[in-house]
Amino acid sequence: MQTSIPVTEFASAERVPVEVVQRQAQKLSEVPLTVEVLNSVLNCVFILNQHRQIVFLSKNCQALFPGKDLQKVAGQRPGEALDCVHAQDSIGGCGTSRFCQECGAVKAILGSLVGKSCTEECRITRLINLNKESLDLLVQANPVQIGDEQFTIFSVADISAEKRRQALERIFFHDVINTAGGLEGLAGILKTNAPPNLRPDLTLLESSLQDLLGEIYTQKDLTAAERNELSVSLSRISSRHFLNQIVALYQKHPLAENRWVAVSPDCADKTFSSDPVLLKRVLGNLIKNALEATNPGQTVMVGCDTMDDGMVFHINNPGVMPKTVQLQIFNRSFTTKGSGRGLGSYSVKLLTEKYLKGQVHFTSTAESGTTFFVVLPMSIG
Repeated sequence: MQTSIPVTEFASAERVPVEVVQRQAQKLSEVPLTVEVLNSVLNCVFILNQHRQIVFLSKNCQALFPGKDLQKVAGQRPGEALDCVHAQDSIGGCGTSRFCQECGAVKAILGSLVGKSCTEECRITRLINLNKESLDLLVQANPVQIGDEQFTIFSVADISAEKRRQALERIFFHDVINTAGGLEGLAGILKTNAPPNLRPDLTLLESSLQDLLGEIYTQKDLTAAERNELSVSLSRISSRHFLNQIVALYQKHPLAENRWVAVSPDCADKTFSSDPVLLKRVLGNLIKNALEATNPGQTVMVGCDTMDDGMVFHINNPGVMPKTVQLQIFNRSFTTKGSGRGLGSYSVKLLTEKYLKGQVHFTSTAESGTTFFVVLPMSIG
């Protein structure tokens, strides 16, 4: 008697009986180290057959199936095991409804079944104890041949917390930038209309709010840079004029109290193409770091030289970094300034190398102090 196959709106609805799945699972268990290796990885791992049915689950998958016996999900498809709200929309089950057409998990698995390695993001709404729950997953599907049968190794990472954090960050930056920007504008209006005796204080307030806004934008750019979402906007930059502006700004910084920031007399005056906002972030971070390492009465010297095919900016302070600091200076979260700090030098390297297409290095000796060099091309190609 011929068994009818349910109609599908996306992937095939055909599947094999659970007895066949059990035979496939036994076959996998006989491959040396397969179970041991898959149970030792950090991500949750499914092995699926050609009909997208679960043949094997790593032990850490239990976290994805609260209250379920892992043995009882054999033969189900991922969306059915995860209780996706659309898994039962069609009689064919997971992968066969119209909603499945945009499911990253199904797309990745189908790619694997034609021999491709596929990575997708997958958003699932599921019902757990009659309560709706949203999952954001990063999935990877890779084809593997075992004997005469094809399987898919389906790796799953729960990125729900990361997605929530990103959404909250976007809301936070949007709101705090609007608030700080509004306060800065208000301070400017008050300064213009205030009695002369109040204007110095309001000028200081306006400057402080500008610094605050700059720090917020710096953190926002760093967050975007780490997610590969930062855009580069090129302009022509005059090196000496650019450094004069930055030095004038940081000479007023609280860190510069009883210290000096100066442009080297032999600073090159050359026009080149780069992103002035990102370059200001890079040089500003280095100047602040230099000021923190400078004793009262000492000077941070800033300069620029030309090369055949680029520019070299340098920031020098008289201090010497300990060897233990030199070995870790560009590592993310490393800091000598206390818990919760440590993104300054890391962000300098990230922005320079990834977005400005340059290089950063330093020297630190008792004779010449500590000098950071930012090497940039004449134009970002």
